[in-house]
Amino acid sequence: MHHADASAQTALSLTAILFGLSGCLVDFGARSRLRGSDQPGPEQTQATPGALDTLRQLQQQGIPCAWLEQLPATSSRQLASNLPDWVRPTPSTPAPWPAPDACWQALMTLEVSRLDGCVLVSGEPQLLQSGLNAGLWTIGLASCGSLCGMAPSEWQALSQQERELKRGKATLQLFGLGVHSVIDHLGELGTCLADIELRRLKGEKP
Repeated sequence: MHHADASAQTALSLTAILFGLSGCLVDFGARSRLRGSDQPGPEQTQATPGALDTLRQLQQQGIPCAWLEQLPATSSRQLASNLPDWVRPTPSTPAPWPAPDACWQALMTLEVSRLDGCVLVSGEPQLLQSGLNAGLWTIGLASCGSLCGMAPSEWQALSQQERELKRGKATLQLFGLGVHSVIDHLGELGTCLADIELRRLKGEKP
């Protein structure tokens, strides 16, 4: 009980959270990106584990959120069709990832006045690099992004050992980019945000 209180208090001082769309909020394994099709299937528009709960908690805390995507606008809209309306879409920018412009554009869309306390969560190395270039805190997702690249059914079919191996490899790649934290999926985000908050309280900068 005590732990939940602590994380609720600390999470309040985060400014904004940006999410990748494919391979983060929806489309486990970022299959749309790999297939390159304009028509995401029903499996791809499903929210990933923990995504909707996470968004609900952030909304309760009054933390503005937006998503970013580089797929064509029609695909992005279809992928986001099951997400709550208050999570703002970010218009695509002329400069593709890993340029920082997309992240700054997202923060402008949210009318955020400062970079301090802004966090980007994604399973997409190029977008995470964009977040690092933009000066944001970054959280990489190991199992549901493009580094594992598996549909939910394929992921479930793996043995525990095979999953650990793939997850471990993706985690190393993400830390290799320089991201600040790596988690498995969005179900673990609350604890991770509380950790970033503590790091900020100690004076750490992204």
